[in-house]
Amino acid sequence: MTELAEIFCRYGPQYRKKYGARMLPSHRRVMRAVEQCRTPALGGHVYHCLECDATQYQYHSCRNRHCPKCQNGKGQAWLEKQQALLLPVPYFLLTVTLPSELREVARSYQKLVYDLLFPCVLI
Repeated sequence: MTELAEIFCRYGPQYRKKYGARMLPSHRRVMRAVEQCRTPALGGHVYHCLECDATQYQYHSCRNRHCPKCQNGKGQAWLEKQQALLLPVPYFLLTVTLPSELREVARSYQKLVYDLLFPCVLI
């Protein structure tokens, strides 16, 4: 299975070259963190067992909340907690699609646009 970090490392430079000027700084930081997670870029620790004389090197994690390597366990725990809150009734997914004319505005001003949109769909 291909990991997100592999996809970011393989295609991220081209993506950032094409869309980098329009990307939010927070998105660029997430991509960088995921790419560097558990690699020599973040350093690591050496563990040595005195009994068997084995040495193991472990790279540091990025600890970014969007990183699947770092947050998988926390994400699963959150999901289980949320599922326990569900009522025993059918649920439906509602998808709201923005008109193409508004997509650039929504991309540039995500917080503002989503803060305006969510109250409209939570009827």
